Amino acid sequence: MSQSVGNLAQFFRSNIVAATFGVVAISIPITAPVCAHPTFSVIHDFTGGADGGGPVDAPVADGKHRFIGATFVGGTKGYGLVYRLVHGTSGWQVKPIYNIKDKDGGQLYWGVTLAGGYIYANTSAICVEGSACGTVLQIKGSHSVIIHTYILGEDNSPIGNLVLDGAGNVFGATYPDLNNPNSRGSIIELSYSRGSWKEKILYSFQGKTDGGTPESGPILDAAGNLYGTLSLGGADGYGTVYELSPGKSGWKYKLLYTFTGGNDGGLPFAGLIFDPAGNLYGSTFEYGKYGGGTVFELSPSQGVWNFSLLASLTGINGPAAPLAMDSKGTIYGATYYDGAYGDGSVFRLTPSLKGWKYKDLHDFTGGADGDNGDGVVLDAHDNLYGDAGGGAYGQGVIYKITR
Repeated sequence: MSQSVGNLAQFFRSNIVAATFGVVAISIPITAPVCAHPTFSVIHDFTGGADGGGPVDAPVADGKHRFIGATFVGGTKGYGLVYRLVHGTSGWQVKPIYNIKDKDGGQLYWGVTLAGGYIYANTSAICVEGSACGTVLQIKGSHSVIIHTYILGEDNSPIGNLVLDGAGNVFGATYPDLNNPNSRGSIIELSYSRGSWKEKILYSFQGKTDGGTPESGPILDAAGNLYGTLSLGGADGYGTVYELSPGKSGWKYKLLYTFTGGNDGGLPFAGLIFDPAGNLYGSTFEYGKYGGGTVFELSPSQGVWNFSLLASLTGINGPAAPLAMDSKGTIYGATYYDGAYGDGSVFRLTPSLKGWKYKDLHDFTGGADGDNGDGVVLDAHDNLYGDAGGGAYGQGVIYKITR
């Protein structure tokens, strides 16, 4: 299967692990794929030129009925750009906000984070021992500031999206140094003090029972605790879900779940999301009853997190980007190699008294509709938006699925 520019960033991420190396409550078999939902439409075809190419993760809502996203190629300098997706009288338009330049230190392989009127994003670059491996950019309008440079052999290269707390501290994940067999990645914090940004490594993963090799960034709860997934390690070697909690003596690691590679799935690439009650939801990239990964829930109860299997996915590779949840608790996601044509799919999981009901919303054909689904996001009316590779120009698409 050929690999279009539009999904090279996702392919890069999903193949890093390949290069380096439960308790089941409800299992919902997924039967033969259904026809594509009639309300699916491509609302933008990236050309690889001024509008960018290779969209990464889902765009994020900016609170003004618009979305902000990123591409890892194209733009005026060829290094990708940050764009605004807006709807006008002539339909949907992608309007560049900031073009990545050579001095910015790398390309945007992950999505953006909005906080305090700024856009934050990780860039990544090919590096050798002791050299720069990417940066953290703080962007406002057409200007950017590098607030941190990653160095191989120190904190190594970035992975996934960033997250900020109410005080403006920035948290993210770093990938292992592949030249160091003891390196398994870490979680970092960037804090602004006295005119400069300072980095602190909060926890370095050991790759043992704690897990290792993050493929996504952490998320924060209201109390300032961090949560995330690790694609490898754990008791059975198939990854873990972790919590990091701040304390007077430093950050404390807690193992929430370790994957077995059985019906619960394995290799969780995507990050997590919360529901309003504080339950965690996520997915695995592989394994599970039908081989295409799983969707799961972790619910806290008296200091213990209980694992529930919500769905078993078919195909080869499941979601590689976080799920989305609407106001009614319905879950949405996109898979990488699932679907009737093996080019990925978009699905919905609806809660009911009889468990979670799965519905296939669209199967990517690898043609004009795109391929290899990435992240998804909802608007205020619960319409679904997402991006994928391929498309008319082979540079990726943004699509919309109405209710």
